[in-house]
Amino acid sequence: MTPDIDPSFCEHLQAITEVKLSDEHVCEECIKQGTQWFHLRTCQTCGITLCCDQSDETHMTKHYHAERHPVIASAQPDERWLWCYVDEQFVEY
Repeated sequence: MTPDIDPSFCEHLQAITEVKLSDEHVCEECIKQGTQWFHLRTCQTCGITLCCDQSDETHMTKHYHAERHPVIASAQPDERWLWCYVDEQFVEY
């Protein structure tokens, strides 16, 4: 899926030419730790799917801090948005 991103948005969001969607419906890190996730997010750089900030372990934010991959997409079936950690910008597509 290709988002139509307004040129006024940050360069990280503008660089997304196709949104990576995940077939994964689990946070592998939560499974390893025996913890629960709330919602899932997919990294637009490497494609990993991890839990959101409403989850106790906040694995996707930890992934951002460790790897510096700037943009995530919601992995929820009824949500179509991107978030840039660096510029704190959100866009629906």
